[in-house]
Amino acid sequence: MSMPDNNDIEDPEHLDRLKLFSALGSETRLRMLEKLTEGEMHISELARELQISVPVAAKHANILEAAALIQRKVYGKTHVLKLNNRNLFNALDMFAPSKTVEVEKGATLLEAIKKVAVVEVRNIRGQENVVSTNGEEGFFVYEVNGEFSDKTVNNFTFDKNSTVMWKKLEPVSILKVKVRVRDKDTRN
Repeated sequence: MSMPDNNDIEDPEHLDRLKLFSALGSETRLRMLEKLTEGEMHISELARELQISVPVAAKHANILEAAALIQRKVYGKTHVLKLNNRNLFNALDMFAPSKTVEVEKGATLLEAIKKVAVVEVRNIRGQENVVSTNGEEGFFVYEVNGEFSDKTVNNFTFDKNSTVMWKKLEPVSILKVKVRVRDKDTRN
């Protein structure tokens, strides 16, 4: 039997999510993050690009850093900022429903998942693969206690209490390429 879990305000992960979404609640900070997708930048260069003062940029950088959205390298008095998009992707995990399930020691991940979701399994190239979860088809991967596993859902077994993040691979852009086509040079 599974039971829904609620966000616990004392949970450190919940506090981290609050910091993250608070940090994303500012147009200036969103513009800073967008600029940092182009690569590392000095904080003064970032301020110039966004037409804000360095102290204002520093204040916003502190908030982004506290939310682990950026990383800062300090070289003397120079501060270089770099995007940390992994935390942004992980924040989306909070929108996944949370369930608690009890299994016997040695149970497989597939057995645990079947207790909380309707899954369709197909044999693909000699391996059992989950191809649908609750009617949603796709490619699925999982993390156990924050670590990806190379085992199939039938080969992963539990020997202790664990947290599983069952993930559907979704197309997330890691690079946007704008291709401008010009006419061929007709001169010979």
